[in-house]
Amino acid sequence: MAKTLELEFSTEFGKTARISVDSPKEPIDEEVVKLSMAQIITSDVFTTASGRFVAAKGARVIERNVTDYELT
Repeated sequence: MAKTLELEFSTEFGKTARISVDSPKEPIDEEVVKLSMAQIITSDVFTTASGRFVAAKGARVIERNVTDYELT
């Protein structure tokens, strides 16, 4: 089962932007996530079409299952 940690940020123009991290280390440490998101914001490395990241909005783990069917 593939897992992705999705970090949501508010941008300077009032939109939401996301960064996805594949196969995050589990269990998720909420304090580390909060600290990491704060560091991403203060580093000002990422910009989007809706502006710079200005606040952490949320984080979530997304699990995805894929079942392939061979059609012959």
